[in-house]
Amino acid sequence: MSEEHFDFLVLGGGSAGYNAASLARNHVDRVAIVDGSEELGGLCILRGCMPSKTLLYAADVLHLAKEGRKFGLNISRPQVDMAALHQRKKEIIGEFASYRRSQIESDRFHLFRQKGTLGPDKTVRLDDGKVLSADRILISTGSKVSVPPVPGLSDVPFLTSDDILELDSVPESVIVLGGGIVACELAQFLVRIGTRVIQVQRSQNILSDQGPDMAAVLEEALVDEGIELFTNTEIEVIEPNENGVSIQFLHGNRSVVRQAQHVFNALGRRPLTDSIGLDELGIERKKSGHIQTDEFQMTTQEGIYAAGDCAGPHELVHIAILQGETAARHALGLKARPVDYDKLLSVVFTDPQIASVGPSEQELKERFGDDLKSAEFPFSDHGRSILMEARRGYVRIFSNAKDQKVLRAECVGKDAGELIHAMAVAVGIGATVDQLLDAPWYHPTLSEIWTYPLDDLAS
Repeated sequence: MSEEHFDFLVLGGGSAGYNAASLARNHVDRVAIVDGSEELGGLCILRGCMPSKTLLYAADVLHLAKEGRKFGLNISRPQVDMAALHQRKKEIIGEFASYRRSQIESDRFHLFRQKGTLGPDKTVRLDDGKVLSADRILISTGSKVSVPPVPGLSDVPFLTSDDILELDSVPESVIVLGGGIVACELAQFLVRIGTRVIQVQRSQNILSDQGPDMAAVLEEALVDEGIELFTNTEIEVIEPNENGVSIQFLHGNRSVVRQAQHVFNALGRRPLTDSIGLDELGIERKKSGHIQTDEFQMTTQEGIYAAGDCAGPHELVHIAILQGETAARHALGLKARPVDYDKLLSVVFTDPQIASVGPSEQELKERFGDDLKSAEFPFSDHGRSILMEARRGYVRIFSNAKDQKVLRAECVGKDAGELIHAMAVAVGIGATVDQLLDAPWYHPTLSEIWTYPLDDLAS
């Protein structure tokens, strides 16, 4: 078949691919998007951020209603209507997906609704045999649910995050495998809608990437809400039975058995790079499976780039967008800046929420040694959070004693995902403690809680 040529081609139309294609289209005429997924829109819109946060927010409202007496309110028997909740989620996500679909399907791009395989000389072969070529190619194929070698897991039917997001009834009981962001967010969602939840995590703490202090606050909250949480475990076997599934695992020095109607595999995702021709082209991958790239997202093959979940190292939408735009700029010879992971922003939408910005505390200790200073303040001693019955958690700020620049901030508590942005701006522009204290902070707000550790660092 004849070859069709493009200035820029993206393999996968999710957040990284679409934003790269959109930027490229502002500078070149022929931009192709190759996407053979069942539905256009990408993971975030269809099966990730937006549907999960729609459900989590509804569960927050339900939880507050159940806690009404703490606020002097008499709210009679609040409960979830799963059919209505599911329908609301479908309508909201439908709006997002429809808008993104109209953008991708517009005449700005050449859209090919097939799967593509990379070939020599920067070509992509479609399922129907048609060959596309391009001056530059971006791989942005995303990720898929990982099924690690847990004894018995592949022998039982298990739920994935996709299944949880599509529930239109309340499961009686669920064993949640894992302690990452998705596991914790959806475990709390399930217990709040009335499911009996057992959560089993291998490492010492849940949210092992977030730090033990932050994890400890959430662990206490999850247990208080009724989740039977086991950390520091080793799964021995998962088996089907007449009532659903059973799991046997080591916890401390004893073997524990639990049963539930369902098991939810929340053990992470892996790059979706199978059968797209990487090995044939000699495009290298990391041990994690992510595609190896340089600081401008170029792979080990010149002119071929990778961005988003398939590239890592962080599976976050805003990172995917930044990587995609960096790749497009570099590929087109425009001024490009590598993604600055020292400004990494992270949010966990549990209750309490967990948020952080900047390098980890351990990284900062290694870089700055005795020049690293930190101060914190608890929500339990803050007026606004007390009246909101949101006493769990703390804020913590790290700064450089030499120049007073804010290097990192942590927030565990009510609306942490919103509060962290004050410090994200500070880290992003290299603001000092004194500069932040010169800014006005309104009383009584949650945001003014930052002024207390800032005062300590300034003294």
